[in-house]
Amino acid sequence: MGKVFETMSDELQAFIRKQHLFFVGTAPLLADGHVNLSPKGLDCLRIFSPTQVGYLDLTGSGNETSAHLQENGRITLMFCAFEGAPNIVRLYGIGRTILPESSQWDELSPKFNLYPGARQIILADISRVQTSCGYAVPLMSYIDERDTLLKWAEHQGDDGLATYQKNKNVCSIDDLPTPLAERFTTT
Repeated sequence: MGKVFETMSDELQAFIRKQHLFFVGTAPLLADGHVNLSPKGLDCLRIFSPTQVGYLDLTGSGNETSAHLQENGRITLMFCAFEGAPNIVRLYGIGRTILPESSQWDELSPKFNLYPGARQIILADISRVQTSCGYAVPLMSYIDERDTLLKWAEHQGDDGLATYQKNKNVCSIDDLPTPLAERFTTT
């Protein structure tokens, strides 16, 4: 059954890299705030060390993760085996948002495929790694990545993406500001 580790072993890193899908969970400290759970696909995750991961976050309909990280930093990433032997790996840690105007962007962004609509990098320092059985996770076959979001971002262009982010990505559904809010209040 489940085990707890302080770091990601080489074996766990290999498992994580094989997954086509992972989930990101965050929550505000607000008692009546909304917990957010986001699925992530495409080739957007990177393991930087046994205690640090990051993923390229694309422009989407919300920006909950970024708002929650700015408020309290807590983040969980979950990887499930949908093919092969059952397994679940959760990474618990403290995350932060790296925007394109940040000096860290210049260091980290070359490590990613910069897809159209790239909005930010979510970087997480991991303090707990936990496995669980995954016995009830269904077996499913991977077919392909969807290109709908990428085509949408290409169609928007830089100006359209900036307008969309200003209108949809500067605060959470609980009205918590995201780091993007600063970009649009200073321009």
